[in-house]
Amino acid sequence: MTTLQSRPAPPPSAIRPRVVARTGLYALLAVNAAVVAYFFARGGFASNTLVVLGRLAGLYGALLMSLQLLLVARLPWLDRRIGMDRLTAWHRWTGFGILWTLLAHAVFIGFGYAEGTDVGPVGEILDLAETTTGVLRAIVALGIIVVVGAVSARRARRRLAYETWHFIHLYTYVAVVLAFTHQVAAGTTFTSSTAAKTYWYALWGLALGSVVLGRLVLPLRRNLRHRLRVSAVVPESDNVVSVHITGRDLDRLPAQAGQFFLWRFLTPDRWWQANPFSLSAAPDGRTLRLTVKAAGDGSAALRHLKAGTRVFAEGPYGAFTTLHRTKPESLLIAGGVGVTPIRALLEDLQGHAVVIYRVAADRDAVLYDELRDLALAKGAELHLVTGPAVPDKLAPRELAQLVPDIADRDVFLCGPPPMMTAVLRSLDDMGVPKRQIHFERFSLAG
Repeated sequence: MTTLQSRPAPPPSAIRPRVVARTGLYALLAVNAAVVAYFFARGGFASNTLVVLGRLAGLYGALLMSLQLLLVARLPWLDRRIGMDRLTAWHRWTGFGILWTLLAHAVFIGFGYAEGTDVGPVGEILDLAETTTGVLRAIVALGIIVVVGAVSARRARRRLAYETWHFIHLYTYVAVVLAFTHQVAAGTTFTSSTAAKTYWYALWGLALGSVVLGRLVLPLRRNLRHRLRVSAVVPESDNVVSVHITGRDLDRLPAQAGQFFLWRFLTPDRWWQANPFSLSAAPDGRTLRLTVKAAGDGSAALRHLKAGTRVFAEGPYGAFTTLHRTKPESLLIAGGVGVTPIRALLEDLQGHAVVIYRVAADRDAVLYDELRDLALAKGAELHLVTGPAVPDKLAPRELAQLVPDIADRDVFLCGPPPMMTAVLRSLDDMGVPKRQIHFERFSLAG
């Protein structure tokens, strides 16, 4: 039996939270770019144009590094407004920006110092490494960044297991430390100005502090406080299972319907694996629930968890919540096991809702009985759409028949990537404004 005890959803926002957060990030970057340019100019210019360009590229590459740390810090305020999937995409492109600016730094410096000498740019850089404090650290840092950039290219990334990619990626933190110490030791902008050096220490202290807070302090603090454990494992079908979690003071856990956690089940064979699973019921202050389809060895093993198993959860994460509503009424579209955050959202939403659940066959409709009872209790419409992927049963004409006022609703979408792509194309063809479309791609590495 479904109970409705979740926190009431906030009213639709007049100012989009995502716009506020994105504008804040852009403004922060622009202000710091201007401050860097000011201190760079104040430090004086070299007579060689290539050296000037090289030094400026190095400074802006380091500034992008500090932004990169902020993007991966998993700070709750940013994550709830922008979403981990978008932050991960920004992180990816910022990473390539770092790679190219630091390569430009090395190339311009090498050619600039080699100008008018018999030594080539590579030889000049090697000479600098022998004679100038911090340059060797910069060379090592650049080498690490080149390797990380190479394995982050889409073709290489697809060939690597997430754990392997993640382990290599961790060396970025070594590069960050080496690059920072190189700049404060050898950068003329900082060696000639106490104010510039103080600003640089403060900027990097805040960036590194954000990572420590979001990636270490908050997860440890929350897990120590809540002491999560598995209370029950309930099969929902042949290949889908629900895991119920209990703990202490769960009413103080700031989780919302639609969000997900990175779950680690502390068994001898699974403690090192973290998997992103959405909540499949709105948090009620007493229990949490996730519902998972067996898509690999890790998710399949959840069926064999024992009650009492300790759980380490990082989160909650995600912007797939009612915080981003712009309209009083909603359309929820779920595909397959993507129904889990949709089911939780339906419990949390206020105003009239239409739910479309797309599956191949009736037997694939996980949690359908709960959805039906919940829709009845909330006065929502529920449509179960079954059949093969072709023809598309969520094409514009079919969606218009099911939801004639679709343009006046917020649309929350979750399902397999091909289905989401097709539905997003349909919504675009129907003229649904992008600000009313909410979706999140649940992936650790993008």
